[in-house]
Amino acid sequence: MSSETLKVATYNCNSIRARLNLVLDWLERERPDALCLQETKTEDSEFPSDVFQDLGYYVTFRGQKPHAGVAVLSIEKPEEVSFGLDDGEAPDEPRLVRTELAGIALINTYVPQGRSVDSPHFQYKLQWLHRIRAYFERHYTPGDLLVWAGDFNVAPEPADVYDPERLAKHVDFHPDGRQALEEVRAWGLVDVFRMHHPDEPEQYTFWDYRVPSALERGMGWRLDHIWATKPLAERSTRAWIDVDARRAQKPSDHTFLVVEFAL
Repeated sequence: MSSETLKVATYNCNSIRARLNLVLDWLERERPDALCLQETKTEDSEFPSDVFQDLGYYVTFRGQKPHAGVAVLSIEKPEEVSFGLDDGEAPDEPRLVRTELAGIALINTYVPQGRSVDSPHFQYKLQWLHRIRAYFERHYTPGDLLVWAGDFNVAPEPADVYDPERLAKHVDFHPDGRQALEEVRAWGLVDVFRMHHPDEPEQYTFWDYRVPSALERGMGWRLDHIWATKPLAERSTRAWIDVDARRAQKPSDHTFLVVEFAL
């Protein structure tokens, strides 16, 4: 990390072991200061930390099989590391890692997907979003320098899905989920990508494997996000989605989202 810039990226890798070469190639090409990974799907004893360390990255992670798992790869040694929600309920550690880099709080999360609207998992998702709002309230103020990154499993706006009418009751675009996420944003966060691309259509980070030729047909979702408190968002200089990584061999169903800040 230079003293003047901070480059943060997020990527749901859908198994770090399956996507290892893709992530390594991307890191060598882009050299972000921090890469937030979700759905690493790997027990801690099997996380390939050594190969990232060889590239000059510190590795902070918490995982499990067969799902979830989060990690932060950072050029600087992270400070104030913690895992999970700390409100006395089940902490859900493989879904949240908090670090501090150069005085900036970085929270990487994999928000529960919810499975289906009539499932208890969807209610857990809504509860989880309420809990992370309370988490921000406990630990920070909107005036702090903070980045919240990850797979939020919510497309916030109609422009963030390829067919908002047909998908209106989908678990990742349901009004209840969108409202719960909006309540988190209202605490004092800015959707940095939308700040830089307010009117651009088809800006997606996820294309479902199960939909034939979803990428080519523009059938995507914007589920991955980098949000920041206003003082930090105002310092952002660029936000972009690397669609080419979704075209790589053996890709994840998600791709990389990147934001750059001038410090």
